Amino acid sequence: MPTGTRTTTAPPDTEHGVLISGGGPVGLWLARELRLHGVDVTVLETRAAPDPHSRALTVHPRTLELLAARGLVAPFLAEGLRVPSGHFAALTTRMDFSRLDTPYPFTLVLPQVRTEELIAAHAEDVGVRLLREHRVTGLTQHPDAVTVEVDTPAGPRRLRAAYLVGCDGSRSTVRTAAGIGFPGTAATRWAWMADVTLDAPPVAHSTSNEHGVVMVFPLPDGLHRVVGNDPDSVQEPPATPTIEELRTRVRRITGTDLGMRDPRWISVFGNASRQAEHYRHARVLLAGDAAHTHFPAGGPGLNVGLQDAGNLGWKLAQTLAGTAPDGLLDSYHTERHPVGAELLRSTSAQTGLMTSYTPEALALRDLLGELIGGVPEFSDALAQRSAGLATAYPATATSDEPRSTHPLTGTHAPDLPVHGGGTLLPLLRRGRYVLLDLTTAPDTPSPLAPLAHDVTPGLDVHTAPPADTRPTWSGVTAALVRPDGHLAWLSTAADPRDAARTAVTATLARR
Repeated sequence: MPTGTRTTTAPPDTEHGVLISGGGPVGLWLARELRLHGVDVTVLETRAAPDPHSRALTVHPRTLELLAARGLVAPFLAEGLRVPSGHFAALTTRMDFSRLDTPYPFTLVLPQVRTEELIAAHAEDVGVRLLREHRVTGLTQHPDAVTVEVDTPAGPRRLRAAYLVGCDGSRSTVRTAAGIGFPGTAATRWAWMADVTLDAPPVAHSTSNEHGVVMVFPLPDGLHRVVGNDPDSVQEPPATPTIEELRTRVRRITGTDLGMRDPRWISVFGNASRQAEHYRHARVLLAGDAAHTHFPAGGPGLNVGLQDAGNLGWKLAQTLAGTAPDGLLDSYHTERHPVGAELLRSTSAQTGLMTSYTPEALALRDLLGELIGGVPEFSDALAQRSAGLATAYPATATSDEPRSTHPLTGTHAPDLPVHGGGTLLPLLRRGRYVLLDLTTAPDTPSPLAPLAHDVTPGLDVHTAPPADTRPTWSGVTAALVRPDGHLAWLSTAADPRDAARTAVTATLARR
């Protein structure tokens, strides 16, 4: 456990502070975030071992920032392949990520199984209990706890916790048992993927024409993932194709079979699109695929799930510690449900482009490709959305949050330089609020520093040079950064002390 972290035992009359159903990347990341704040947490996972096959493949810039904010990004960067671009709807003209305002202006290609293993190792390091072959079968909510029914290798058990979080996928038992609706649409379009050896990998990432779409992604282990769909199979649930069938389809679309051989995994998938009506119901919460499922256009699902966990972890920890302002835990739904809705809207739009082969649809693909390649502002707007950097939360997500009129409120903070030669992201490593003073000279005590002694669970005050090189930050003199890296408050007052005191005391609990 990180130095200085205080272990919080389970609340009275419970066995656990938090139970998490689902030991994939989202559940493990949430557990790690909770342990950062000393919360008693146990993860219940049905599988005996991680799934060796990885549907998710990409880690986006905003997710890399979340990892960096906890000091954990290095092993991901060491193993993943960096691609300085991203695709929208498999268009052959790709979005340029190099202009994004992030330390990680690229897509990181890393199979989900390795993402899960890396996060699991970090979770174990801080004391997360992961119980495999433990399947949640039901739950009962009480005013002060939730009872969870679990099938274990030793037989059925009942566990009791203050909160239960369902990170158990699109067929979530937790969501169903809690009575949370999951409206949406069933799959109407289908595609296929294969992890294979390619003797003649293509130069371009994607090919799109009237015969179909094929995308090719290099994998870190020397294999390639080939993903595609075609007019003959897109509208009917296909049987898993053989390697010979895939060679025929790829040859028809690209003119060559790319030397495909030795498949490690072949799968099909559809565009079922659903979202949970509520991300919180009393003492049950949802995150990741349990809250939203969609066509994997651009690979956003895992990333949005990890960002769900990043939003929820510190809020749930403060709630358990009794230091949360009114409405903080409810703000998880308020903030993340619109993000999930936008995710479904974007992937639905891309599905329409990727799986339609009428002359009109092909013309629209050509036009959008020209705009991405020829209008940098258009490309950058799409890239920001795809990279996860465009998310902005409402400024009044909780009842006690200060009303700030600054347009940056709720957006994620860029990795600003701070005095002493560092940057902002490492300052978030302890999972605390950070108050930036952008007016005080280097090596000079900040007049805002006394505020750190007045509040709990924790506030770190740091000085930084003015950020005027970023036009949207012009004139900002102080900023309060949440544990998840989003901006709770900003000031443009020449002397921000009074405004900072009001913002801090409204956002954090007084000692």
